Amino acid sequence: MTAALSIDNLRVTYQGAHGQHVAVQDFSWAVEAGQIACLLGPSGCGKTTVLRTIAGFEPLSAGSIRLGDVLLSSPQIHLPPERRRVGMMFQEYALFPHLTAAQNVAFGLRRWAAADISPRVAEMLTLVGLPDAGRRYPHELSGGQQQRVALARAMAPTPALLLLDEPFSNLDSATRERLSVEVRDILHRAGQTAVLVTHNQAEAHTMADQIRVLGAHS
Repeated sequence: MTAALSIDNLRVTYQGAHGQHVAVQDFSWAVEAGQIACLLGPSGCGKTTVLRTIAGFEPLSAGSIRLGDVLLSSPQIHLPPERRRVGMMFQEYALFPHLTAAQNVAFGLRRWAAADISPRVAEMLTLVGLPDAGRRYPHELSGGQQQRVALARAMAPTPALLLLDEPFSNLDSATRERLSVEVRDILHRAGQTAVLVTHNQAEAHTMADQIRVLGAHS
């Protein structure tokens, strides 16, 4: 299989109050096309920093990140987030409360031809099991339904890679367990390459095709 995501000798540093802080050091990883891969580890181990660097929200100090044949990041090159073909689903869902579910999903399709937007929105809401929820507002949806709308919005523009940052942490344990299975099946049906960040071992083992464990000092 071809590596969709290749990370080589990643180093990320921050300038802190007491000098330079190394958040990630000598991190290398490869994720194959169509895989759901997981970064598993405790708070402070650098897993969210890796995710944000892949997304283009953080620069790297050394190493490289490639998506297919495209160099996303190196010390000399930093492709902006909007040009990376990387989607991101945040922990808080970040749905717009004044927009319906369909309008939230359509938000990422602003550059699409107008005639293509409605069919794509309908396709994505069907994919996540909410074909009749398009006219409902976020406050009219359960937490699990909001999470699936957020997933549909992230996947709608056909990203080459989808990043999921602790996507179930705001849910109760029963809903988290059920949705982790549902989201895994949705991603596999869509053939979506994805990277999940979590501190929950059960969630990682339920969802992921491969797991990379980061220690507190990785």
